[in-house]
Amino acid sequence: MTTSNYPDIRLLIANEWVDATGGKTIPVLNPASGKTIGTVAHAAIADLDRALEAARKGFEAWRAIPAAERAATMRRAATLLRERAGDIARLMTQEQGKPLAEARVEVMAGAEIIDWFAAEGMRVYGRIVPARNPAAQQLVLKEPVGPVAAFTPWNFPINQVVRKLAAALATGCSFLCKAPEETPASPAALFQCFVDAGVPAGTVGLVFGDPAEISGYLIPHPVIRKVTFTGSTPVGKQLAALAGAHMKRATMELGGHAPVIVAEDADVALAVKAAGAAKFRNAGQVCISPTRFLVHNSIKAEFVRAMAAHAEGLKLGDGLAEGTTLGPLANDRRLAAMAKVVEDAQAKGAQVVTGGKRVGSEGNFFAPTILSDVPLEASVFNDEPFGPVAAVRGFDTLEEAITEANRLPYGLAGYAFTRSIKNAQQLMNRLEVGMLWMNQPATPSAELPFGGVKDSGYGSEGGPEALEAYLNTKAVSMVGV
Repeated sequence: MTTSNYPDIRLLIANEWVDATGGKTIPVLNPASGKTIGTVAHAAIADLDRALEAARKGFEAWRAIPAAERAATMRRAATLLRERAGDIARLMTQEQGKPLAEARVEVMAGAEIIDWFAAEGMRVYGRIVPARNPAAQQLVLKEPVGPVAAFTPWNFPINQVVRKLAAALATGCSFLCKAPEETPASPAALFQCFVDAGVPAGTVGLVFGDPAEISGYLIPHPVIRKVTFTGSTPVGKQLAALAGAHMKRATMELGGHAPVIVAEDADVALAVKAAGAAKFRNAGQVCISPTRFLVHNSIKAEFVRAMAAHAEGLKLGDGLAEGTTLGPLANDRRLAAMAKVVEDAQAKGAQVVTGGKRVGSEGNFFAPTILSDVPLEASVFNDEPFGPVAAVRGFDTLEEAITEANRLPYGLAGYAFTRSIKNAQQLMNRLEVGMLWMNQPATPSAELPFGGVKDSGYGSEGGPEALEAYLNTKAVSMVGV
């Protein structure tokens, strides 16, 4: 799992890599070339049953291990992940497309997340509650909720898994993941680190196949006690409804459409540098990517020029090639989506300042794009583009910008640039988002909450708040006899 050659990926059940029942596989494509580079096993229901039974047994074994020993095992996995980061990053770039440097940062950040949750798991405390009866003792206990079913996307094959995985393991839960079929090798390498670190068989499991079939089978299954999903809002709502119908605990980290408010007094160079870096990271295929740029009209022209220069300075190419700073889109569906977004904006009066087109005929390359004077009715200002397209619109008052930022049902992330404490306070208090970064790019870390509000989901995948979703609270009152 740690060579730079792309492997064929199998299912992880009870700490063993196994073929799917019937041997069915799915091709894995390199988005820079469009060519098949490997295959991934396609699980059948029989495979899911085996994985579920392994997760049940793994939970009983893992929960019985003291928190300090669980933490030590997790730290060993983090160490292995760091040691293998170079090889895993190459796998990720081949299957997902992002530049190798970005892939390596993602892997190394994953190790940090594991370490943080390993330590935080040792601070899952109950409490003693003074009793009204002097002969009684009252306790509040925190217990792991049980086996977890996780569903993760292709844009961050390590990061989106490890936030869920580390929190689940830290609390004593077992973890069965349906990872993305487009990017199976890097999550497989992550899970191998935990197997090699010594987790009991079934503590971690990994399956691939038909997403609807797998979610439809795992979520209602009585073994599963907790569901966690990262992906689009429409799919998230379906899975949340299914989890609710079966009284399963759920964490939903769903789509966003992050506003960027650049106030009249903002440092334009800083705004372009920070927001530009965030916008084109992973070719804009980021749930917290800045998308709706609301810029004060007095500085809008300057901002647009600088953003266009930033976009034109990026080097588009294969993520494994030297100097590449912007890789291909993950699949050809994203190419078609970007073309449609730009065409719609133009038809409704927006100006394409730079980019706006596919580049080359091989691979999924789309030029970094800046749209200016975008009308509110354009799709790019209403539906998350999830690609390298920045849409800019002017405003006259901060009130106008805040109103527009809050107009959509999404509320995952937001960005703002201002030198004014008064403006900052107003933005902090009034923007309807789960995460807000001011005068800087996005800096998510393990110790900070990570999640949204409104249609962007509920629950957190960062900070101590993340652990609560994997814990049951039990009240105990005892009188001695």
